[in-house]
Amino acid sequence: MTTAEATAINTAEAGNGSSRAWWLLFAVAAASFLPALTFFYVGEEAIFPKSALEMWYHNEPIRRLLFGVDLQHNPLFTWLIIPLSMLFGWDAMLVVTRGITIAATVCSGLVVAALAQTLYANRAFSAVAAVIYLTLADLFFYRGWLAYVDPLFGLLVFAATACLWVACERRHGGWLALALLALTGAFLAKALTAYVFYAGAGLVLLLRGHRQFLLSVPSLALHLAALAFPLLWFRYVMSSSGQGTRMFSEIVAKLAPESLLDYLQKLLLYPLETLLCLAPAGLIALWLLLRRRRLLADARDAHLTTALLILLAGYLPYWLAPHSHVRYLVPLYPLAGLVIARVLWLGGSAVLASARKWVIGLIVVKLLLVLIAFPQYQQRYRGANYAEAARVIMARTAGHPLYTRNVSASGLSVVTYIDMARLPQPPLTFPPALWRDGFVIAYEADPQLGNIAAQYRLGGNELYLLCRGSACAVQPADGLRK
Repeated sequence: MTTAEATAINTAEAGNGSSRAWWLLFAVAAASFLPALTFFYVGEEAIFPKSALEMWYHNEPIRRLLFGVDLQHNPLFTWLIIPLSMLFGWDAMLVVTRGITIAATVCSGLVVAALAQTLYANRAFSAVAAVIYLTLADLFFYRGWLAYVDPLFGLLVFAATACLWVACERRHGGWLALALLALTGAFLAKALTAYVFYAGAGLVLLLRGHRQFLLSVPSLALHLAALAFPLLWFRYVMSSSGQGTRMFSEIVAKLAPESLLDYLQKLLLYPLETLLCLAPAGLIALWLLLRRRRLLADARDAHLTTALLILLAGYLPYWLAPHSHVRYLVPLYPLAGLVIARVLWLGGSAVLASARKWVIGLIVVKLLLVLIAFPQYQQRYRGANYAEAARVIMARTAGHPLYTRNVSASGLSVVTYIDMARLPQPPLTFPPALWRDGFVIAYEADPQLGNIAAQYRLGGNELYLLCRGSACAVQPADGLRK
């Protein structure tokens, strides 16, 4: 440790209190996610709860189903949703799914703290790193609680990276085995891209002085076994689904630009969008680096350099790919939080004090949003009307076959509320090729599909209930605003 770094650490600890104060902030920030458990469906959140319900109902242990169709996606997330929903009741499946994502987000913060403690042996800094990660804007306000797989995927990818790094530092095969176990879990949670993140981290660590450990016989044997898992999965578990081809084709499709202009625009805007996702701490760290250009060089922090290189190795493929989204960066958020926290820490007590004020302000703003603003939005515009539409449609269609062709976010949410409420009847599926009588939930008024029985306004979208045969004679009892 250099003199400059030691001074910065001592100053930071003297001016910003003990680790207990930062852990209190972490606890409050983590608790701010809990009101999201009461929200109605947002966006396409219903995909995973409905898929879990269909897998459970049809006794399908492996293939992820949606509307009775094999999605060809990996099932780890739904494996977690199913037993918890069976325990708490399927009417709580959205709460269960959000609870898993929130837990994954918070656990990622704890892994950040554990890695920071391993690398720097400083409890106060470990707490700061955990807080900075958890309050990154994109994660804190949005992706950290949405019922999508990304937080779970991010936790497993980062756990694999952290365990690999610790294994290299300690030259310990047990940590390496844990890294590869987490990597396998990440693949089962989402996609092959888990191996891309891991490979980038492995290459950096290989070039940063860990060649002998990573190229040892035990290490190579463990890595070969881990890399064989997806091949065995595609060959023997999902052999009839074509999942491997689909997943590979999906990756390749993101490498073909629509046009040169679109690609150049993406190269320019993606870093700016990333910075906004990492606000406010990321912006403070960038301001600090621009103001004190030699901060990193003077610190001579080898671990920070390694973290920056791993971060860059994971970021470049998504920046350079013609098609990518910032949500694909969720596995990098924990490492980004660690890097940002280290830069702020090296900036001294004044910078850390400023960052802490921003964090406190951010928490206050979020509490206002999740306790007042967003619940009002869902009651008045989009959210509560999903559940109400489901109730009205069930009353209107009682005694008749009901199907769906609406795979939009609003349609999916309404259908999932119906699925939950009509148990033990089977979840809704697409209509068969030939059907003469009944109702279908549709996105558009399609005369080929049926006559308009009802029309509902859900936020900015229309939802249509179409009918065929004797079902068209059924008159509405009460209804939603049309």
